[in-house]
Order: sequence, then C-alpha cells, then structure tokens
Amino acid sequence: MGGCRYTATVTITAIHRYPVKSMLGESLQEAVIGPRGIAGDRAYAVLDVETGVVASAKVPRRWAGLLGFTAAYTTEPAPDGPPPPVAITFPDGQVCRSDDPAIDSRLSAALGRQVRLVTQAPADSGFEALWPDIDGLVPQAVIDATATRHEETGEVITRFELSTFGAPGTFFDLSALHVITQSTLDRLQELAPDATFDVRRYRPNLVLVCAGEGFVENEWPGTAAALGEARIDFSLPAVRCVMTTLAQQDLPEDRATLRTVAKHNRIDVPQLGGRWACAGVYADVVAPGRVAVGDTIDHLPG
Repeated sequence: MGGCRYTATVTITAIHRYPVKSMLGESLQEAVIGPRGIAGDRAYAVLDVETGVVASAKVPRRWAGLLGFTAAYTTEPAPDGPPPPVAITFPDGQVCRSDDPAIDSRLSAALGRQVRLVTQAPADSGFEALWPDIDGLVPQAVIDATATRHEETGEVITRFELSTFGAPGTFFDLSALHVITQSTLDRLQELAPDATFDVRRYRPNLVLVCAGEGFVENEWPGTAAALGEARIDFSLPAVRCVMTTLAQQDLPEDRATLRTVAKHNRIDVPQLGGRWACAGVYADVVAPGRVAVGDTIDHLPG
C-alpha cells in the first residue's frame, strides 16, 4: 500500500451510488453500506428482452447509450428492503419514474431495442463485455473460456454470470463495493498526460485520498479496514474494461486510458484466472454501518 498502509490517514472524499446498472448515478454525502454494498446501488438494470442479457455499456455498440441516462432515487432506500422508485433522466432531458407504466416502452424507444427495467434478472441471465485489442488487458484463457461472439471489428465479446463474486441476485459484475484512490488516478495521469483519467470513468462507490503515491490499492487485497461503524475486507484488484474508455457527459471516448492501465498496472488475480489490467480494489462488507464524506479509514492488521 506504499505510503498509506496502516500508518497514514486515509479519507473518504466522495461517495457514489448507481441505482441503475450502466446509467449515471448519484453523489452522496453519506450512505449505509452492507453485504450488498451501498444501499440501493445497482438495484435496477435494463434487461434485453430478445437475448435475456442484462444490458451493460461494456458492449458499447449496443449499450453505450445507457451512459446518457441518469438515475436517482425518489426516496432513500433501506439497506434490506426493496428499492424505492427511481427517477430516470433521459438524454433529451425528460424524466420518467421507474413506476410509470410507460417506462419500458420509453426506454425501448430511446435505446432502439425492446427492454424491460427490472430489479431481478432471470436465473440464467448474465452480462456481456467487449474486449478491445489491447495487449495485457485480459488473460487469453478467460477469453477462450467465455467468448460468445465477435463485433464487426473482430473484437471479442464474452459472457459472464451476474455477480460472479458479489451478492447473489444482484447486478454487480464482481463485488458489491468498489474503491479507488486519487493517487491511482494521479499516477495514471502522470503516465499519459494527454488522456482523461476522470473518476467518472471508473464508477467507484468510494473515492479515497491518502499519503501514498502510485497504485497504492495494489497491496490492499487480503487486508481489512474500519470505516466508521462499518468494516470491510479488501478482496481483489478492480479489473478494468472498455467501459472506462467511453464518452459520457463532457468526457470524450478515449482508449488511451485503458491502454495506459494495461501497460503499467497488470496484476495477478488468481480468482479470475491470470493477469489483468487493474486500477482500484473491490471489497466485501463484513459489518454494516454508515459512512460519510470526510470519514477516515483505519486499516486493521490481519
């Protein structure tokens, strides 16, 4: 963890929640975290009726448009209850609530495919991801085992089960809590000054600052931390994908962001079958509690 393991202060500087998978979300001043991450995070998703696949901007040709929508809760969700309605702002500025009978038809018209907004996916559902031709991005063995089709560009698309390591029945790809430090973003910017390493590309739940420099999270998996009332166990590095390169709001499409990670921060992730391009870290919540911007994090000895 470089200069901030166990000794220096680590502080939460931002908290983010994404009510609908692959849509833009909310910035919070405080939140309750539990086994399913931040209450209400990725509680909704868009389901492709034709394929039964949960829509993800990881397949840009089909679903990059999701990043043009913003979702926000109408009331604060409870950690263990069903999610309350969300208000979805469409790219044209119109707003439609999730409990509006027209929501599915409006989303289908805007996305150009027949879709449904769901809080539970079919048991056999999964998500797809496109892998750009970038050296060091993903283990070839993973591509060989999970490839299902190719885009017209020849780039491979793989399919994974939902919530491979996260809470069953949720729409998380790997884990329920995603953390990144400002030092990682700063280091990437140093390595590629002309690229755009905005935190929005990485969709973290918690953004941290600490005294370390570089990819400090690389040393965190296998350690524990106390966040106010909550306790988390850092589980594995956050693997990066094409979604970090996509245009959103005022950010341009920029594949240099992903090439930089793949060139400078490849990490062995045995749980995922090899070396991956990584930035940030995933965590499991082992004791729930409330966290707030400005809270400090105490790393706990294993």
